[in-house]
Amino acid sequence: MHDLRMIREHIELLREGMRRRGKLEALSAVIDRAQLADAERRALIQAVEERKGSRNSISQAVARARKAGEKVDDLMTQSRDLGEEIARLDGELGGLENELKLAMLELPNVTLPGVPAGGEENNSVVRSWGTPRPPNSVKPHWENGVALGIVDFERGAKISGSGFIVFRSGGARLVRSLINFAMDIYSGQNGYEETGVPVVVNRASMTGTTQLPKFEDDMYALAGDDLFLIPTAEVPLTNLFAGETLNAADLPKALTAHSRCFRREAGAHGKDTRGLLRVHEFDKVELVRFATPETSDAELELLTGHAEGVLRALGLPYRVVLLAAGDTGFGSGKTYDLEVYAPGVGSWLEVSSCSCFTDFQARRANIRYRPEQGGKPRFVHTLNGSGLAFPRIIAAILEHYQNPDGSVTVPEPLRPYLGTDRLG
Repeated sequence: MHDLRMIREHIELLREGMRRRGKLEALSAVIDRAQLADAERRALIQAVEERKGSRNSISQAVARARKAGEKVDDLMTQSRDLGEEIARLDGELGGLENELKLAMLELPNVTLPGVPAGGEENNSVVRSWGTPRPPNSVKPHWENGVALGIVDFERGAKISGSGFIVFRSGGARLVRSLINFAMDIYSGQNGYEETGVPVVVNRASMTGTTQLPKFEDDMYALAGDDLFLIPTAEVPLTNLFAGETLNAADLPKALTAHSRCFRREAGAHGKDTRGLLRVHEFDKVELVRFATPETSDAELELLTGHAEGVLRALGLPYRVVLLAAGDTGFGSGKTYDLEVYAPGVGSWLEVSSCSCFTDFQARRANIRYRPEQGGKPRFVHTLNGSGLAFPRIIAAILEHYQNPDGSVTVPEPLRPYLGTDRLG
């Protein structure tokens, strides 16, 4: 959420930010609504304070009149009238504050300098690693995985519906191996605190990390409880410190967690829907960092590097893509996507998205820190990255490491976890 000074003092910066995202026309009315609600709200606050001051003066006059033995009926009538007017104005004020909040919740973050303007066509590859196999040189994973007996699409659809997958035998062990492998690297080598988090969260948590209200239709809700299945462990990890003030000496703070993730929108966009490319439920390891505003740029590069390290260890060719403003997520100020190449699919697959949210999430969740040099608490900067989303990683492994006989060579660092060097 934006600081209210954005619509009071920096409105052109806000409009330019929405223009760079390609959203200015769609959001101009929202910006105008926020400005009007804020102006009316401030006027009402002043009016309420003036009437409260008048009522206090009348209360003092009543005390003096009673002490002098004078009648106070007229004064009491004035006081009651002012009380009724204050109550009426307070009701209007509550409505305006709610209108202002709803408008502010509709406005996405302003992207950071260096993020290209425009949509997906302006995304840029900033670096790459490894040599991809030639496209279509192997069977796609949805064929080979079924042939190996490690992925069962039909039974997943039978028991749960389209977009739900059953991993079997070596496939199930591969998922478990990837989880343990990634968690050992992040918690052991990279210094993240390993964390176990719930997969069910409340509305406040989903709002804090910007999934609500904008993306509520994409979430799995638990009817009657106002609870949601998480789309990513980012939600509970970030909200661990909601409403708290951290010490600057404890920053940066780094957390990692494995969780199941649930996303209703899988397959709704008409592309990347086959096999493991877009599913409703999947395993993912998440990385979350809390930093000061002065260090968050460097923290994003560090976090992205940690996610890259796992891809390099697995030997999967990948590229790092800086997203343009129009392709950057709602709450993010800057995002790098990590994409691995899947030769059977013949395309690059996003397996991680590493983002700096500046203080956008922290304002929603009210997460602050106390500067070491003193002064009032400030909002932290939050960062998160997928490290990694396993369905597409598995798709890439099944294709990149596929052998002529259909078997799949297990990447060397996974062999101790999996207990074999070959699937099939």
